[in-house]
Amino acid sequence: MKMERLVEIAQKFPKKLSRRKLLGGAATAAVAIIQTAKGQTIQKGLSENLIGDDPTKKFGKPAGEVGSRSPFVKSVKKPSDISSRSPLQDFYGIITPSDLHFERHHAGVPAIDPSKHELLIHGLVEKPLIFTVTDLKRFPSVSRIAFLECSGNFRGGKENLTPQEICGLTSQSEWTGVKLSTLFNEVGVKPNATWFLAEGGDAAVLTRSIPVKKGWDDAIIAYAQNGEPLRPEQGFPVRLFLPGWEGNTGVKWLRRLELSDAPYYTREETSKYTEPIKDGKYRIFSFDIDARSIITFPSYPQKVEKGWIEIRGLAWSGRGKVVRVEVSTDAGKNWKIAQLNEPVLDKAHIQFRHLWQWKGEETEILSRVTDETGYTQPTLKQLFEARGSEGGYHMNPITAWQVKKDGGVLFKPETFR
Repeated sequence: MKMERLVEIAQKFPKKLSRRKLLGGAATAAVAIIQTAKGQTIQKGLSENLIGDDPTKKFGKPAGEVGSRSPFVKSVKKPSDISSRSPLQDFYGIITPSDLHFERHHAGVPAIDPSKHELLIHGLVEKPLIFTVTDLKRFPSVSRIAFLECSGNFRGGKENLTPQEICGLTSQSEWTGVKLSTLFNEVGVKPNATWFLAEGGDAAVLTRSIPVKKGWDDAIIAYAQNGEPLRPEQGFPVRLFLPGWEGNTGVKWLRRLELSDAPYYTREETSKYTEPIKDGKYRIFSFDIDARSIITFPSYPQKVEKGWIEIRGLAWSGRGKVVRVEVSTDAGKNWKIAQLNEPVLDKAHIQFRHLWQWKGEETEILSRVTDETGYTQPTLKQLFEARGSEGGYHMNPITAWQVKKDGGVLFKPETFR
């Protein structure tokens, strides 16, 4: 500790402290002894009215029923009528706190009594069955860490956008439940069943057609998230969770699965989640989330200082593991391999980092990811050229940040015309 700082602290204490005051306030006073760098000792009394906000001089809050964040932590979601976005720039590690997990719903969040909720599986099966929530919890459980992302997770156009505003419709949790394949075995799925309809119990009665192959693969009927029951906005008491697939297919408040030999072409998968592409065609059932990355530090509205900076961010792919993240600190002219933090999981957010010495020049920093299929995250221009259309779903362009000479950071919208 510097001498100047010690003097500053000492000056906050009374100049004189009489023996009477010291003894009279003994029950509510403490003695601070500060050893200076030169071996000098400063001893002063701390009376009760000088305690102020010093947490070592007064009792804290008692234990509570539910934990809470520090009042100094201001992380919140950004809600709208139908969704709320996770503050990606505020996170450490790869698990999203349950109460900061993004939301997307079509008719609000229903309040469902788990003791009355049931899941019906019928259609092309040998033995149609109804499962209560208690029934589902009797089966062998599985847990896996995986991301969830809305297929409409992209915003651009303005410089004053945060990672939360650009792509905050993605989050990651540990999901616990029963494998859908276990329930398929229980009801006896017939060989000619190739699709199933998943139906939610909200006011929208959201329905999506899902290939049976995905159900046999890694689908989960989830009832827990991050070690606790699902939050209502995440589908309490049970939801369908499809690792790596667009979020709307993971039907929440799940109440029915119907097996069939063809897709259902429901309202939600024809009026929505379908988009025009080249040659007058439309793309439907584009389930997989494409590989994507974003730098979360530094980003708007953060500021940086000259010197060594650890660039940090998130990367993910719905088609498997991330194998490489590259970072450019000169507007894409040169790229360097970033370090991937463990664990690097399948269909999961991973953290990357890269050390950069900033000398005060104005520049742009970017990241791009490659997954185990060999797919590399494109620019916005490359994305539009490949699809033959502008906008739509599954937008995963490289995100650039402008670093100004004063250390300010702004989003750099891509120009492609």
